[in-house]
Amino acid sequence: MIERHGRSLALDAIRAGLDRLRASAAPFDAGTFFAECADLLEQDRRPGLQPVINLTGTVLHTNLGRAWAAPEAMEAVMAVMGQPSNLEFDLATGRRGERDSHVEKLLCRITGAEAATLVNNNAAAVLLTLTALAARREVVMSRGELVEIGGAFRIPDIMIRANCKLREVGTTNRTHGRDYEEAIGRSTAALMRVHPSNYQIEGFTSTVDTKTLAAIAHAHEVPMLEDLGSGSLIDLAPYGLPHEPTPQEALADGADVVTFSGDKLLGGPQAGLIVGRKALIDRIRKCPLKRALRLDKMTIAALEATLRLYLDPDRLRQRLPALRLLSRPRDEIRACALRLQPALAAALGARATVEVVDCSSQIGSGSLPVDRLPSAALSIRMAGRGGGSLDRLASRLRALPRPVVGRIHDNALLLDLRCLEADAEAVLVAQLPQLAG
Repeated sequence: MIERHGRSLALDAIRAGLDRLRASAAPFDAGTFFAECADLLEQDRRPGLQPVINLTGTVLHTNLGRAWAAPEAMEAVMAVMGQPSNLEFDLATGRRGERDSHVEKLLCRITGAEAATLVNNNAAAVLLTLTALAARREVVMSRGELVEIGGAFRIPDIMIRANCKLREVGTTNRTHGRDYEEAIGRSTAALMRVHPSNYQIEGFTSTVDTKTLAAIAHAHEVPMLEDLGSGSLIDLAPYGLPHEPTPQEALADGADVVTFSGDKLLGGPQAGLIVGRKALIDRIRKCPLKRALRLDKMTIAALEATLRLYLDPDRLRQRLPALRLLSRPRDEIRACALRLQPALAAALGARATVEVVDCSSQIGSGSLPVDRLPSAALSIRMAGRGGGSLDRLASRLRALPRPVVGRIHDNALLLDLRCLEADAEAVLVAQLPQLAG
């Protein structure tokens, strides 16, 4: 125990074990006692943040870390995290540099923006943009776009924190250009459009598109801001996925500032990206709040490496995990399920039945919320038992050395295999015998 964990931790574990033994008045058995102490030490050694196998069917799962990093991004992080780097140092001039510069040119090249800046997530990007451009003034928005996303992030609350006033126009289901026109006054700082990425209103609806809203804003000499949320940098339709608005499209349609996430459909690390007109980006970058929201060197390295993958669109699907998993065909997933079914059935024995079933995955993280992806899963039903047995099995799967996370639906534990690639499949197979008994 001392050799593996150090004397201090071993001593603490033995003292704690003796306290428990005295409290229970149980007889002392040296073998059992030291085995229990060693087991507790191993549990304490296990990190709080650890890899899991995501079989929930949600690809960009917020609670499981959203997008996976590409190998190139991981290599870039490793290259800078253990030694000095030119994070804010201009190697050409020998003077202080700007940390955004490592990514800005790439973002401008991909999106067509004049300038770009970075913060730690898209909520921060919206907060910083509003603080820098609209403090103590009004921002005009449609009532149908006053979204709330996970963690109770609400656009009206962000307006308050940014010290600007929300001017609501239109109704929940219908907003027209004249509504914005009538709301613009001397105190108007900007018109804002928020992409409702985590819900959809259907039926008798009307919205004002980016091009029309930008024309209204520019006619009144105020900027038009657009929050795209999920931040896809490519047209997803050629990959068999629904189209999601891109920053390129928003800027081409006249938006002056566009904000979006780095760890959703873009497939990179958590970041908030702000692109648009140089004069406005410069104002945003100079805001004092920017320093509190800036990115660290590892995130910048991962983001730069991820964005470079977009310069080679022919190989993007193979190299970007998020895109590869989202566009994975059902036949390939079903073949994986057929391979795993016998091993899982053998591990669970007569206690359960394991079947291969068709199911639907979802993109996740508020991206294309009503769209589903054809997938396949292993469906586990307990023989003659209730839901409590499924809960215990789900708990046991989460307790494996590489935790496995599925979902319970319709009295079955579903293991959706869309996100199970070859390396994780091998790990899962090796762990299955631990479920026996």
